[in-house]
Amino acid sequence: MRRMQYIELSHINKFFGGFQASKDVTFGISKGKLIGLLGPSGSGKTTILRMIAGLEHQDSGDIYIDGRLVNDIPASGRGIGFVFQNYALFPYLNVYENIAYGLRVQRRDKAYIRQRVGELLELVGLPGLEKRYPAQLSGGQRQRIAFARALAPNPQLLLLDEPFAAIDAKVRKELRSWLREMITKIGITSIFVTHDQDEAIEVADEIVITNQGCVEQVGDPVDIYMNPRTAFVAQFIGQSAVIEDYGRLKGFETQDSAKRAVIRPEFVTLYTKNQEKQYQSILEDGRVEHVTFRGNSFEIQVKVKGITITVNRALTETPLKTGDMVQLLINRLYVFDDVSTNIVMNKGLDTSDMFYI
Repeated sequence: MRRMQYIELSHINKFFGGFQASKDVTFGISKGKLIGLLGPSGSGKTTILRMIAGLEHQDSGDIYIDGRLVNDIPASGRGIGFVFQNYALFPYLNVYENIAYGLRVQRRDKAYIRQRVGELLELVGLPGLEKRYPAQLSGGQRQRIAFARALAPNPQLLLLDEPFAAIDAKVRKELRSWLREMITKIGITSIFVTHDQDEAIEVADEIVITNQGCVEQVGDPVDIYMNPRTAFVAQFIGQSAVIEDYGRLKGFETQDSAKRAVIRPEFVTLYTKNQEKQYQSILEDGRVEHVTFRGNSFEIQVKVKGITITVNRALTETPLKTGDMVQLLINRLYVFDDVSTNIVMNKGLDTSDMFYI
């Protein structure tokens, strides 16, 4: 008999009037993992999270938590902690009372509540702030208190709905690392919703990619990035340029079953005019359209045969500016039809000299 995973969704369908928000959603999550639900706006990721929490009820299909069918169990009985995008702290309660709220609902005694609140303030790195009110905290501090409040009743599952969306970029990056460390430390199974690829790749053990109510792919971040299984994933993950007729590029032939392709920055080598080059016969001439400084590298957009291709360039390499003529070596492509994707290597390359990133 198949052993169930800690969280399982089986053939979940959900309608809002005539709109189908979830279409035959099926996937499982192992205990102790931090899972990212990643997809564009309207892809169904928040609906999935709310159905797991019991805040929405599926029209068909089953949800299991730790082997227990929870279809008819209300949110209060599922053992779930929930962290909302806007913190949802009670503004009229101080930090202590906000964290203690769920414990008072459980009718815990005062000594236990005092001990538990103290432990959680230490855990989230904010001891001594018990008497402050939410309005007296920064955005990052409020999110840490929301995290502590969700953990107070010792839930078996933690759900986070775009937990960093309301926080500025610098603090958001710090909180990503902090969340990863906290989840590892306490070992609680957690699911967070995000539309930010970098956030999902940096934080999650596994990613569930959603699109138009469907689950497109489930896997660890590296596998999803390197081996996209659907056309949507190939286009959605990474800085992808989509080409309708890739057969016009040197070293590639259009396949009958796959008319479109994706080029990612790591598929391309950029050469300047005076640089020594290999594979001259398959180099593409291009013109720099835009240069963006990304902190640790430059993002270069190059126009080749009407296609805008993005290339990343190290700060130590020769600087480029708009209008510069360059050459590109396109090593490989993801080609795709409506169902699947495949990697196609440039036919002009000696593949024995190739290495993979």
